Amino acid sequence: MTRQETTQVIIVGAGFAGITAARELSKRGVDVVVLEARDRVGGRVWTQKRDGYWVDVGGQWTGPGQDHIRALGDEMGVKSFPTWPDGEHLQYTEGAGLRRYAGVVPSDDVETLGKVMQAIMAFDQLSQDVPLHAPWETPNAQSLDGMTVQTWIDENVDSERAREGMRTAFEAVYAAEPHDISLLHALFYAKSGKGLFYLVSTEEGAQADRFDGGMQTVAELAAERLGDAVWLASPVRSIEQDNGSITASGDEFAVTGKICVVTAPPALAGRIDYDPPMPPLRDQLTSRAPMGSVIKVHAIYDTPWWRDEGLSGRVVSDVGPIKVMFDNSPPEGTPGMLMGFIEGGDGRRYANIDEAERRKAALDCFVRYFGDRAAKPMDYIEGNWPAEQWSRGCYGAVFPAGTWVSCGQALREPVGRIHWAGTETSEVFAGYIDGAVRSGERVVNEVLEVLG
Repeated sequence: MTRQETTQVIIVGAGFAGITAARELSKRGVDVVVLEARDRVGGRVWTQKRDGYWVDVGGQWTGPGQDHIRALGDEMGVKSFPTWPDGEHLQYTEGAGLRRYAGVVPSDDVETLGKVMQAIMAFDQLSQDVPLHAPWETPNAQSLDGMTVQTWIDENVDSERAREGMRTAFEAVYAAEPHDISLLHALFYAKSGKGLFYLVSTEEGAQADRFDGGMQTVAELAAERLGDAVWLASPVRSIEQDNGSITASGDEFAVTGKICVVTAPPALAGRIDYDPPMPPLRDQLTSRAPMGSVIKVHAIYDTPWWRDEGLSGRVVSDVGPIKVMFDNSPPEGTPGMLMGFIEGGDGRRYANIDEAERRKAALDCFVRYFGDRAAKPMDYIEGNWPAEQWSRGCYGAVFPAGTWVSCGQALREPVGRIHWAGTETSEVFAGYIDGAVRSGERVVNEVLEVLG
């Protein structure tokens, strides 16, 4: 039997964009129904609870300037705490092995360090020309969108060691290889997020802070206030609109309203069956914007023993599959958690292999960086985001060369009664949780204007 419901606004997706939009509309007396494909809220944020501890398997960080997610956390009464700041970091370089370092950018020679910093500053300077509301209007947009980040690195960084450092930085920020990414998209994303230097930084950067109890706790508490308006395990298969109404339907439900807000990333939004079909430009966009590829791996230990060795838990390496690591322990310090990312091309390759084989490859990396003590965690937890049905990757959509100029205009443009939200549509902190919250707030204004 099909469940039928009528409301004013249908929201597809109960991530931070959908929850924010629903809450803000509800506060203004607008009736909403939120349709979520997963059996939980949070979207690309997912906090798994274990006996006595929690692990953020998905998005987790906030930083200075990410005021909208921080404000929501404060409103929900969830406290934040800094990413573990103390100790020396580790750099692993093929051929040279392991060394300790301090600071944001690793290098064992002043010349390479200078070239990496110079490249980051040049990139951030170039990004300042991008209008966040319309990247396709950037001066020389056709040329910038017609080349990849890898081309820019090859043309602007003149040492292989510095080029490798830049490639690792881009993989860590975009969860994609530099040759996957349009230079214009990378510039937009960097400017949207306060610059590449900010995005690769921990203290005073994008990885500065976390929420105690996990990021999903914030989403869960916010969603609780919506009550029965949130329908879980309700994937939307089709959206049909006419001059008078719009209906979102799934396997055993159909919800009719005046407006529908779709918060899914372009690649997933494009898999919904629309009647009438999407305009050509919107359809081209959703077929050209794949998700980044990342597997997030946690090894859990009784204590954070690496701290006793004077180490921060942070690693950067030019050898994979795990090239970036953090101490992801809870604020009380126990259990100890080391977390690493398998990203970009490695993320695609390792997403398809057997989990036991992937675990071995991950722990081999942990041992390479931290020694034999890392080989036997008391628990191992991973988030294989490319394999996750309702995400198909993380952190966000990646625009290949030519996408912004040819069809980027369709990213936020409403189609009839359908409006778009989600972190990819945000002008500020696009790809981040803060951007998702901002997009939910932005689409509320669009909806209210239509409703009158």
